[in-house]
Amino acid sequence: MTRTRRGNTARKRIKKVRSLVLSVQRAYSRLTRRMSQQKIRALDSAHRDRDRQKRNFRRLWITRINAVMRERGVASSYSRLIHDLYKRQLLLNRKILAQIAISNRNSIYIISNETVKEVDWKESAGINGVPRRMNSGRVE
Repeated sequence: MTRTRRGNTARKRIKKVRSLVLSVQRAYSRLTRRMSQQKIRALDSAHRDRDRQKRNFRRLWITRINAVMRERGVASSYSRLIHDLYKRQLLLNRKILAQIAISNRNSIYIISNETVKEVDWKESAGINGVPRRMNSGRVE
């Protein structure tokens, strides 16, 4: 039986896989099986790191907000600010708050002061003006 040359089909397949694995050296750039394994690994890493990137950005925003809140010595901390924002149902997410904190620090102080002022005194006090206890056991 005569030898069959695989010509165009195999070359096109290898070229397609090789175009996805661009900057890798050694066997990953020459051997087809290694190329396909590298492609699978790269896609897996990309999928995992998209979630890590979201997590890291959220941590960065929280750190920025907290740093600005502590810098001036505002009475409320980051966690207190977020709690008051949720209580007042304000739609400011952490990304927006971090941008405000960096660009205009006075605005974040105004926001924190307004949220603390306008929280209804009835919510923070229980029956007959006695403070109510939260789940953590602290008196609020």
